[in-house]
Formats: sequence, C-alpha cells, structure tokens
Amino acid sequence: MNEGIAPQTIETIGVIGAGTMGHGIAQVAAGAGYKVLLRDLDSAALARGIAAIERNLAKGIQVGKLTEADRDSTLQHIRGTTKLADIAVADLIIEAAPEQLELKQQIVREVEAHSARPFIFASNTSSLSITEIAKASERPQNIVGLHFFNPVHLMRLVEIVVGKATGDDTVAVVREVSRRLRKEPIVVRDVPGFASSRLGVALGLEAMRMLEQGVASAQDIDTAMELGYNHPMGPLKLTDHVGLDIRLNIAEYLFRELESETFRPPEVLRRLVNEGKLGKKTGEGFYNWNDRSNQQSANGPQR
Repeated sequence: MNEGIAPQTIETIGVIGAGTMGHGIAQVAAGAGYKVLLRDLDSAALARGIAAIERNLAKGIQVGKLTEADRDSTLQHIRGTTKLADIAVADLIIEAAPEQLELKQQIVREVEAHSARPFIFASNTSSLSITEIAKASERPQNIVGLHFFNPVHLMRLVEIVVGKATGDDTVAVVREVSRRLRKEPIVVRDVPGFASSRLGVALGLEAMRMLEQGVASAQDIDTAMELGYNHPMGPLKLTDHVGLDIRLNIAEYLFRELESETFRPPEVLRRLVNEGKLGKKTGEGFYNWNDRSNQQSANGPQR
C-alpha cells in the first residue's frame, strides 16, 4: 500500500530537472492545476527552463490553443528552486535527470533522506530499469516509471512502467494523474526499452541502415514514414531532435540487454557521434539544422 496516497491527495508535483523533458512536464502539470516545484542544479538552468515554458505558452496563445488567463495560471502554479530539500514536500516527484542509473538511484536516496512523508517517486527514463532504480529506495512499492514524450505539452502518450516491486496503488494513482494532465496512459512491464522505446529505436536504427545502404536520402526515408504511415516526424529527424548521443546510448543498452542484432548501433550513428554531430542541439546530425530554409539532409545520399 502507498501509506494513504490516493489520486485526490496529489496536490503538489515536484519535477527534478528543468531541461527539455523536465520543463515540459512542469508545464503540463501546472496547466492541469497542480502546484509545481521545478528544481535544477543552478539558477541559470532553471531560468532557461522557465523561459522555455513561457515560449511554449506564448505559441499556444498565438495559435489559439491557450488564453492569456491560461498562461498566467500556469506560470503562477510553478515555483523554481535549486534546493532538493524543497522538492521533498511534494506528493508526487518526477525525475527527468540524464539517463544514468547511478544518478537516478542517488536522487531517490537523497529525496527520501529529506522526507519521511509518503510520496510517489516516478522516473521519466526512456529505457533504464525501474526495478533497478527502486533498489535504492526504502519504499520500492512507491517507485514507478512515468515516461513522457517530447514535446511534452503536445504529445498525448505517457508510458507507465511497472517495476517488480511497484504497488498496484502506485499505478492507479499515476494513471489518474496522467489523465488529469490530458495524457493517454499505457501500462507496460519493466523490460529493456519498455514498449515505446523498443519499437521506436528499432525503427530509427533500421532507417539508419537504409541510409548507409544508399536506399534513399534521410529526407526521403523520413517522408516515407510521415506520409505513408502518418508519423508526425520521420525516424531520422526524430533522432536529431532526441540527440544522436542519447539514441546511441539507448541502442547500446538494448543491444547488450536483449542480445538482438536489431539493436546493434549502425556505423553511421557511431561516426556522427564521434564527429560531435549530435543533431539539432549541435546544429548537425542527419540534417543540417543551420540551414534555416529547409533543414536539408546533411549525411547520406542525396536525390
């Protein structure tokens, strides 16, 4: 049992990490009316996260999805902090830290050390084992995966990942919270890659192999999936958004854990990462993001 935690008692949500995923989670939680504590290591990172939320809200108003009152309410529900102790008052804590098992385990230990009150700890990991993360906890029944998708304020899916020790009550609570965030939750077992990452990475790696083999350009491969299968973004362009280094780390993890050639990282991925071409964040990956006119394919055959 979760020591009395119920969906209606979740009033404050703590978010650890104000980066791409963290600020997005904070935005949708605040927009749903929760009090949100957004924490990052330094004030500059925190300021960047808040600024990103403000840009998202401004764009929402511009396209008619939000009102100025919605914007003001969302921002009023968010409080930033650099102190982990401040987060410990939350009923639900969601970490969006880098994909390092030891780091996530350390965050669990530190948060529990700051609070003896009951709370649910959810990891936004896209691939790491929730069962392993929970080994650092004194209350593993309260540890769960809550995998959001980028951009969080637009993507409807959230993946609830159930570890070996995760309690049924914990799953029920985060399912209801997810729905209040206007997300569609799916529940998956804690296996390498869960459901979404395993399928998404497999598609992305196969697209890279096609690029290596000269089947088509990056842009044409992506267009095939966007127009032929109604994907909002092709697998190579999505990899550029996620980060080639992150995709490589996940592929290596899945290849090691599943022992399947499907997840062996293609040479083009390793080469681009070694060259520092990590995608949109560095200006070049499978596309040239410095070309504002059309983000043309930067690597692979041109048609």
